Amino acid sequence: MNVSTISGLLRKLEIPGRVAISTGYGGLPKINVKTDFSTAEIYMHGAHATGFQKKGEPSLLFMSSKSWFDPVKPIRGGVPVIVPWFGNRQGEPSHGFARITEWELVKTSSTAEGAVTLRFALPEMPGRAAWKNLRNEFIVTVADTLTMELVAANDGCDETLEIENCLHTYFQVGDIGAVYLTGLRDAPFNDFAAGNTGTRKVEHNPVLRIAKETNRVYPDNTATVEIHDESLKRIIRVEKFNSQSTVVWNPWTTQKLPDDFDPAEHKHMVCVESGNVKQNKISLAPGKTSALKVVLSSVPQK
Repeated sequence: MNVSTISGLLRKLEIPGRVAISTGYGGLPKINVKTDFSTAEIYMHGAHATGFQKKGEPSLLFMSSKSWFDPVKPIRGGVPVIVPWFGNRQGEPSHGFARITEWELVKTSSTAEGAVTLRFALPEMPGRAAWKNLRNEFIVTVADTLTMELVAANDGCDETLEIENCLHTYFQVGDIGAVYLTGLRDAPFNDFAAGNTGTRKVEHNPVLRIAKETNRVYPDNTATVEIHDESLKRIIRVEKFNSQSTVVWNPWTTQKLPDDFDPAEHKHMVCVESGNVKQNKISLAPGKTSALKVVLSSVPQK
């Protein structure tokens, strides 16, 4: 979308004092949300939440200082929306095409209690006939929590679609050395870090600390994860629904990444991702719908 068309196409979806459309980095359309409890920003490119901040707290989401804001590249940080596949696929964009596509904002609403809901739709994708029957919606509700729901529907009549989905959330932390995660004790995981090729392991420690490159995929796992940040003195809670996979990731300084990430920033982020990936991919029969939901909240650490 050319930014000059924002006024004509989107201004009617603004809500005075709650929802405003602006031009973000790279000239990309951005939605600014203000509630009685928090602020948020979502780029239409990828339907990508790049900020959520409760009053009196640092931002919950980490954003790379070197992120591209380019209509043909993904945004680094925040909450990338990953569908219909996770990871690399030969000849295709990594983590699917949804995160590099401009979504349509189709509805905005607010409640008397002060929450704001935005509803996005992934437009039809010319040239992607294999996915012509896949319909995706993304619903974001901003209040004292950030609730995100990624809906996939098979509008076809005769073919089952196999998809992966994930909300690849980057969380901001004060110092990764003062962070530990709970909720994953005794949960089997596949370890893809430091040259491993998915070796199956089990973590028996009651807490998970990140002290090196970490890339863990926990299959068949529906647990709520909490991020305990002793530096920022808060606990972030990642509660999920209809998600069978959890991914924990920090590239440290050893994982080779594109130049949209400064390796030094590994100290201030950790990804806890919720979805259905690899062995937990979704078989979506004709006429069926699946909805991945994640609720992010935070409380002071005592």
